[in-house]
Amino acid sequence: MSYPKIYRKRLIPSECVLLDRDIIHQWDSDMIVTSWNTIRPKKELHHGKSVYYLKEGWKISRFKRADDSLMYTYCDIISIDRDDKEDALTVTDLLADVIIYPDGFVKVVDLDELAQAVREGLMTGEELNTCLITLNSLLSHIYKGELDQLTSPLDQY
Repeated sequence: MSYPKIYRKRLIPSECVLLDRDIIHQWDSDMIVTSWNTIRPKKELHHGKSVYYLKEGWKISRFKRADDSLMYTYCDIISIDRDDKEDALTVTDLLADVIIYPDGFVKVVDLDELAQAVREGLMTGEELNTCLITLNSLLSHIYKGELDQLTSPLDQY
């Protein structure tokens, strides 16, 4: 089956990368499930799986070491832009992230980058508003103990 191309766009640092090595396991109107190896080798991070919740604006990933042990679950707040002409999807990282460690500790990170993006005109006030509402929604699900439910699509592949 042929799927549209997926691009990962970052605001800080500014980059847009075609994720042409990711393996797409599922793609429907609600979600995309992928597995991947790191683009740039890292000391610990080796590979992982991600589920993109297209309507919610979340990308939830399991970051794994080379021995397949879980480092943590990493949640990105994202926006999605579809380009039917190019048959592509651009997933923009809206900077605010949530890390959930194996022991259950939850950490919200990169809010300083969110402020920097607004200050530098990389993000509009409306985009900031959307990001914060989406972050709040994700945290509400996590605090209700629904992380296993949110990551369950990753268990199928």
